[in-house]
Amino acid sequence: MAGPSSPPDDLFVTASPVPAPGNAPDAPRPLADRLRPQTLREVVGQDHLLGPEGVITRMLARGSLASLILWGPPGVGKTTIARLLAAEAKLVFVQLSAVFSGVADLRRAFDQAAARRTTGQRSLLFVDEIHRFNRAQQDGFLPAVEDGTVVLVGATTENPSFALNGALLSRCQVLVLRRLDDAALDLLLSRAEALAGRVLPLAPEARATLRAMADGDGRYVLNLVEQIFAQVGGEETLDTAALSALLARRAALYDKDREEHYNLISALHKSLRGSDPDAALYWFARMLAGGEDPRYIARRLVRFAAEDIGMADPQALPQALAGWETYERLGSPEGELALAQTVLYLGTAPKSNAVYTALGAARGAAKATGSLMPPAHILNAPTKLMKELGYGAGYAYDHGEEDGFSGQNYFPDGMERQDFYRPRDRGFEREIAKRLAFWAKLRQERRA
Repeated sequence: MAGPSSPPDDLFVTASPVPAPGNAPDAPRPLADRLRPQTLREVVGQDHLLGPEGVITRMLARGSLASLILWGPPGVGKTTIARLLAAEAKLVFVQLSAVFSGVADLRRAFDQAAARRTTGQRSLLFVDEIHRFNRAQQDGFLPAVEDGTVVLVGATTENPSFALNGALLSRCQVLVLRRLDDAALDLLLSRAEALAGRVLPLAPEARATLRAMADGDGRYVLNLVEQIFAQVGGEETLDTAALSALLARRAALYDKDREEHYNLISALHKSLRGSDPDAALYWFARMLAGGEDPRYIARRLVRFAAEDIGMADPQALPQALAGWETYERLGSPEGELALAQTVLYLGTAPKSNAVYTALGAARGAAKATGSLMPPAHILNAPTKLMKELGYGAGYAYDHGEEDGFSGQNYFPDGMERQDFYRPRDRGFEREIAKRLAFWAKLRQERRA
């Protein structure tokens, strides 16, 4: 078994933050690496974790560092925080990547940590992209975490609720890292300028555009800065158009198979429900920019029309279907305009979930009442025996009645009449409510 002083080549082990393995001290290093924080206080944009009252700050002050899952988008400092945590807590830092490691690597890391423990050294095992380990591999962490062989710090860009199993989550505290805001990104730009000894050659609006291009990713904004310093010199100052021409604009963070997919469709759906067509149109555009299949959006718009508008505007459902059909006929990008029209129609339509709640209530009643038969008077009687049994007896043909309404009971015998559908006082449902009230009055009069 390899001892603490002789780690295998695939494990990076250090007692303090140092440049990544393979980088000689005088080798050229990327700007993002040269600006890597050397203390937790230098980490930007995560004050809720690292500020005076931050969760991590309090843990370190108590001397009780728990196993952690650091969840956040790329470029917000997950790896850096893990390195600095090890240094602050005086733990040996061990790094693995779930992309390149397997069960044998985990066992080796645990064995080495156990050996260090016998000499009084504790280990912080940092696992990058921990969500890429399968469920069985994740179970392999449990004994080492439970008995304190390692303090586990896992980094993930995926929602831990879906990406990690419950047993591992129950033994770790999930900390959410935020995408870097404008202030944090601008602080990184200032640090880059100080290190380079020159000001970024950008007009104020171009500087704002640069921050927007980064999309909250600190590493990415520093990579862009490095490109600008390398390609622009002298007295030249770039405006927004020149900056955009110089740099390839970053694709929006979006994964059609992962959490961001569900986050954005949820944002679209709730913006429509909140009757905010502008916000809905923005999320629609974000999904298109991320490469979402417009047919998926079309299906969700149809669902919204039935679930959140319903009878408040009976035209909403045909409009949603028409938008979908138009897209199928025209394709992208022309057909996307029809979907945009659908988004605006649904966003500005009156809202009601009365159909949705009525169906839920009816399903509940159907489950509770089992197999009650319909009342005999509304059953057809195609045979002599059925007529003798009273099928169809006393049925009143509504079209032959005054007001086209008989007021008969259509619920099963032995079941009290229930009002599942309760139209809202908005949109077309106002008129429906008036009809139902009129019929309820007639029903009561004709039963008296």
